[in-house]
Amino acid sequence: MRIDEHIECLSREGELLAATAELAGTSAEVPTCPGWRVRDLVRHTGMVHRWATGFVTQGYREYRPDEGEPDLDGAELLAWFREGHAALVGALREAPADLECWTFLPAPSPLAFWARRQTHETTVHRMDASSAAGQHVVDAQRDLALDGIDELLTAFHARGRSRVRTEKPGTLRVRPTDGPPEAVWTVHLSPDGPPRTVRDDEGPADAELSGTAGALYAVLWNRAPVESATLTGDARLADVWRELSAITWN
Repeated sequence: MRIDEHIECLSREGELLAATAELAGTSAEVPTCPGWRVRDLVRHTGMVHRWATGFVTQGYREYRPDEGEPDLDGAELLAWFREGHAALVGALREAPADLECWTFLPAPSPLAFWARRQTHETTVHRMDASSAAGQHVVDAQRDLALDGIDELLTAFHARGRSRVRTEKPGTLRVRPTDGPPEAVWTVHLSPDGPPRTVRDDEGPADAELSGTAGALYAVLWNRAPVESATLTGDARLADVWRELSAITWN
């Protein structure tokens, strides 16, 4: 996806998150994030938006901690969220192509990184809001979902801090049924380090997870059960992913 496409998705998903959170009510439980209520979801995502905006607008070259979450609720919280989301979208649209600032995942440029990362941060948490409102969660657009699967497998879980390990080596293939032929990932799991993911479908795999890109996006981000897709082969590998792949803020 291009940078402008990411920003448009970020704009749409953030507006939808706010509207869905308002529909659900800030006291509603979030089934996809046990222990959270909608107010927790909105506070967290709004905080992340403001944190990201600082890097884009100020060009910070080193990591800076976030400024914490506000003690807001109800309509005031939703207004605060919408303000921060709009500021992030505006900052990304106005940022120069040669923006230089801190990032934490591989990307063609810092601007490409922040546009992509905040798009998926917002989309996944919009799915959380949808779950709180009793709405369908497996609904991400195909190209957005394919991009998010790639970020999760080849960037997030390529880092040493990934907790995904197996007692014995195994390979999990991820195959979208509605993607282009090249949109296939083979995840090599081992006890000795983070998963190693390659974009191919060569050789045998111990397990394969297939389904629409939207379904796989939701399953791999742990926002939908494995049954939302089709699993063949060694179910142990899917269990390992579900148990250990969660991305945490700190």
